[in-house]
Parts: sequence; C-alpha cells; structure tokens
Amino acid sequence: MWEYTDKVLELFYNPKNQGEIEETAEQNVKVATGEVGSIACGDALRLHLKVQVDTDKILDARFQTFGCTSAIASSSALTELVKGLTLDEALAVTNKDIANYLGGLPEAKMHCSVMGQEALEAAIFNYRGIEREVHDDDDEGTLICTCFGISDTKIRRVIRENSLITAEEVTNYVKAGGGCGSCLATIDDIIKEVQRESALPIAAPASNKSAVATKIAPSTLTTVQKIALIQKVLDEEVRPVLLADGGDVELYDVEGDRVKVLLQGACGSCSSSTATLKIAIEARLRDRISQSIVVEAVEPLF
Repeated sequence: MWEYTDKVLELFYNPKNQGEIEETAEQNVKVATGEVGSIACGDALRLHLKVQVDTDKILDARFQTFGCTSAIASSSALTELVKGLTLDEALAVTNKDIANYLGGLPEAKMHCSVMGQEALEAAIFNYRGIEREVHDDDDEGTLICTCFGISDTKIRRVIRENSLITAEEVTNYVKAGGGCGSCLATIDDIIKEVQRESALPIAAPASNKSAVATKIAPSTLTTVQKIALIQKVLDEEVRPVLLADGGDVELYDVEGDRVKVLLQGACGSCSSSTATLKIAIEARLRDRISQSIVVEAVEPLF
C-alpha cells in the first residue's frame, strides 16, 4: 500500500481539469496537445493547453490520463500549476514542482511527475511547430531498458536533472530497470559515468533506500549481516539478470570472503559459466560488499 499525501488522494478522487479541450473558432485562441507514455507500459498522458495567441498565455489546461493514483494526481497538479502562465514560464515547471505541489510522491512513483513534465514540453513544442529542443534525442541513444524502451540518453538526462545516485532511483523516475532487471548493472555504470562527467558527489543514499545501493565496509558487518547482504544482492541484482537468460543462482555457503553458489538452469550447463561467476556475481558482490570476495561454484549433491 503506497503512502499518499492528502493532496494526492484529493486529486485522485476528485481530479481537477480532467478531459479534453476541443478546437473552436474562437478568435486569438489555439489548442496545443502533448502526448507521452504508452498504455502498454502502464501509464499514458495526453495534455491539452488552451493558449491565447497574442500573449502566449495558457488560458486553460486539461488532461486525459491512463494510469495509477500518482499519474492522475500528477496530471491534475500539472494543469493547476500551468494555468495562467505564459508558455515560456510553463517550460520552467519541473517534475519536482509537480511533486512538491502534491506534498510529495512515493519514490517508486516519481516517474509520474516526470511524465507530466514531458507532456507539457511536448505540448508547447508542438504548438510552436518546432522540434523538441530539450529532449529531442531521448530516443536516439543506445536502448538500455528493452522492457520500457528507455535509452541511455534519457537515463543520463534524468540522472543529471534530479541528481540520482542509485539504479533504484532511476527506476523510480523513468521505469528503466523495473521489468526483468537485466539492465540494472548497466544503469549503475551510467550513473558512475555521469558522476565523473559532472563531478556530482558520490553520496550515500538516504536511510530509506535499499542497503544494496551502499557499499558497506566488511569490518562493520557481523557474519549474519554479511550473509544477509550477500543474499540480498543475489536476489535483487544478480538473479533477475540470470533468470532473463534461463539461468539462476542459489547461495550455498559463506566462509569468510569465500562465497559458494550453485549455478542452476542454463547457467549450470553453460560453457561461459566461469564468466557468469566472475562478471555477473563476483564483480557485483565486490562492488557492493568487499573487494576481497571470491565466488566459487559448487556441484549439486544430486
């Protein structure tokens, strides 16, 4: 059960400005429309703006949304924020402004506010009859998340704009990595690249983030804690990748820094099982827990 603010629930149960704006013969007025998202991916938003031509002022804004509580509330909030603004003023509205208007959104639902910002930009650039100058290359980069069709260009942009530092946060903002999970390791690499390029501080995540995202000094862990963290990394970051290729892994034993695992399914019979151990498993555990970890495969007892 998501913990929604009163404002989110208010705009979900009684959304403001829901519907569409149709073109009329009204003088000095035009309608702009921006559409983002996909019903196949779970969320879609069509935003309508009624614009006074000679002043560029937004006289009215309405929305049509297919999505969850946060998507509907974010869309409604967006329309309230932009009414009365000029188009240039509206372009300054960010996804953070939408979330703040709502009193906050659950971290896993921040992508709904991003969708609102992108629909607003799409509507304004469509109205002006020009290419989308801000994010026109979002779909031109390398495809990273095949589940949701997210490119590395879009991932890099949202990392920079929101100072994201974990793959989990990227998933919350643009859904990348929220499907099969096979792209999470690549998203981690992109985050590190962006941090190097922009000199963003590599800060520790907030206390409510997953412990997997933080590299913990092994000396601070008890044996039980270390085993639990290893299991968490395997479950949340390694197994989704292997399962996508028909394989799997099970934690067998932990002896100091020696981690013994059972490779299963396609991984057990694969000729590249050694690479799986070193790249998919050992490298991840070293990055998350300790550089001295060594992963070994054990044969099943039967």
